[in-house]
Amino acid sequence: MATRRARTFQSAKPGTERLMAPRTIAIYGKGGIGKSFTTTNLSATFAMMNKRVLQLGCDPKHDSTTSLFGGISLPTVTEVFAEKNAKNEQVEISDIVFRRDIPGFPQPIYGIELGGPQVGRGCGGRGIISGFDVLEKLGIFEWDIDIILMDFLGDVVCGGFATPLARSLSEEVILVTSNDRQSIFTSNNICQANNYFRTIGGRSRLLGLIVNRDDGSGMAENYAKAAGINVLMKVPYNLEARDMDDSFDFAVRLPAIGEPFKKLATDILDNAITPCEASGLGFGDFVKLFGEVSDELPAAATADELFRRPSADGNTAQPAPKATVNDSAPDAERLRLLACIEKLPEPERELYTLHEVEGKSPTEIAELKSLSEQEVKAHIATARKAMRKLFFEQ
Repeated sequence: MATRRARTFQSAKPGTERLMAPRTIAIYGKGGIGKSFTTTNLSATFAMMNKRVLQLGCDPKHDSTTSLFGGISLPTVTEVFAEKNAKNEQVEISDIVFRRDIPGFPQPIYGIELGGPQVGRGCGGRGIISGFDVLEKLGIFEWDIDIILMDFLGDVVCGGFATPLARSLSEEVILVTSNDRQSIFTSNNICQANNYFRTIGGRSRLLGLIVNRDDGSGMAENYAKAAGINVLMKVPYNLEARDMDDSFDFAVRLPAIGEPFKKLATDILDNAITPCEASGLGFGDFVKLFGEVSDELPAAATADELFRRPSADGNTAQPAPKATVNDSAPDAERLRLLACIEKLPEPERELYTLHEVEGKSPTEIAELKSLSEQEVKAHIATARKAMRKLFFEQ
């Protein structure tokens, strides 16, 4: 098997050397937030600055380079490798790397789409890992390219999509977000992932984040300030830019878009950006950026409310028998649970027992113990937190 795999690839051209390896930048963002728009226009900006650029689409949707190539969908590394492998043929550079010469641009732009399995038919992350294996065997980091921009889907937890971070294949990382909580949350996840890999030897440096479709609300900037992340560029929402992108043209032809992109590209080339040491925000600190959040746990559902069934007359509902620690739970688990309850301090132990074991409501407990209902709920919430720790750390 190993021998056959070795024959599957065309080796990088022997005897060639580059004085400097391509500069590699991974661009991450939530799906649909505009990371491909950002990557494509940054590629165009570098090309207009006389740099040889390769845009590498790293998303199973394989649509990163669609605008770059005028609406054409490129053959993907995944597809070509499967076809060639089935025929025991080599994958060649010309099978998967494509060039577009753009009038008025001093340099062409190159494009590759890694691709992935069809929806529901395989692991997208595995496709990313395999695709990089192919490209490395073809000598991608030895090609006469100035900059490789990797367009990565960021809102997944699969390790395959963290390949450039885990293996330090990207020197630098840029996050693309907007001012909504979900896209900022995705950026925070990538920041945490990059920090994790740095703690175990990774070398990818976080340059900062780009605020796309900026509406002026400042939410992404607030997050960046709290997390210690550079704001590299703010791209205003622009209908004309959107229309140009939809018609497969470059939005950087518009001065309002082109000027901030040129400044960012210049700063990157001049090494004028100090990388961030940010580790990302914990979930509690993150959500509090968007409003007040209670520390109290939500009300717990009960077996009675979840197992209710219609009665014979179809009008009323009969509760199922109580599913408590005194019923049919395995003896070992029941004993373990009771042992954990015994470790709770007072008054949490007594109130938790009344509520969870005896099934009394907070209102009933409040009347029984001469406490306010709010006090009872607070003690029960504290007990639940302690029980989770006691039960799962034994």
